[in-house]
Amino acid sequence: MKACGCFCLRAYAQAQGLQITLLFKAENHQFHYKRLWRPLCELKASWIFLFKTDPSGVMETSSNQSLIGVQNYLEKAVQNLKPVAPVKFHISSRTDAGVHALCNSAHLDIQRAPGKPAFEEKQLVYGLNRHLKPEPICILNAYRVSSSFHARFSALSRTYIYRLLMGCSHHSEIPVFERDLCWAPVGGYLNVPAMQEAAQFLVGTHDFSTFRSLNSETPFQNPVRTIFQVDIQPSSGFLSHHYEHRGLEFWELKFRSRSFLYRQVRRMVGALVAVGQGKLTPHRIKELLELKDSLAFPPNAMAPPSGLFLKSVEYSEADLDTTVAPGE
Repeated sequence: MKACGCFCLRAYAQAQGLQITLLFKAENHQFHYKRLWRPLCELKASWIFLFKTDPSGVMETSSNQSLIGVQNYLEKAVQNLKPVAPVKFHISSRTDAGVHALCNSAHLDIQRAPGKPAFEEKQLVYGLNRHLKPEPICILNAYRVSSSFHARFSALSRTYIYRLLMGCSHHSEIPVFERDLCWAPVGGYLNVPAMQEAAQFLVGTHDFSTFRSLNSETPFQNPVRTIFQVDIQPSSGFLSHHYEHRGLEFWELKFRSRSFLYRQVRRMVGALVAVGQGKLTPHRIKELLELKDSLAFPPNAMAPPSGLFLKSVEYSEADLDTTVAPGE
């Protein structure tokens, strides 16, 4: 840098790196100041949100579609916080319409107007929830994360649970508070030990081609996935003590993996229920895996979306100071 030549340059950052002022000296030895604002593009927050009994899924939908996705609601709400540029949410786990999320996550880059302080976590949570109030979505928490963080690709694992109700001979026998929150397969009770035996064939690293539905992304996706955990455990229903005399049983199927294929969990649940009904043997699950053919999956066996819940998305402690799912 020349001392008295073309120019001398000094840069300093102020207010969390939001403002940079350049001081330079021209040939005529007159000092000029040029103030540049660097937008707050570093702010990436991981958003965890809850959507309730009638979710429409987190897929973004175009403006000419009647079905509005959760992502559309989120992006509409954040515009009320007056960001400088349009904000796009990047959601960790996409879910079908009818699937519930107890705790999903998303990240965004948000840019404030020059001179305004950075958003605080509570300010973002309260502000978004206020504008989401008419919708079945609730922001649970927010965390500041690094620019390299991605809600989808930084996730270590995702946990889904599927709720089954046994003991109903007809769908009208499902308790009113549990409708659209579980699946009551026809035929009453299931052979749970056989289902638990079959579930162990799903654990580990396999080609899950048979257990995925086909969509536009299928040719570009590797069908190999690693299932860390499959558990089938008894559970409780909402206000179930009021109908204990009816002999209804709630069961939860838990699946944990870093990622799942399109409708993989619903297909795995459907196959396990078929085992519980005696339509398939436990060993048939292993044979279906080995076939590696989506068309080999038993017809009409996929579980409906209503009983499926995204329970949590897990990240490393280096990415988040606390767990993604508060209260766990």
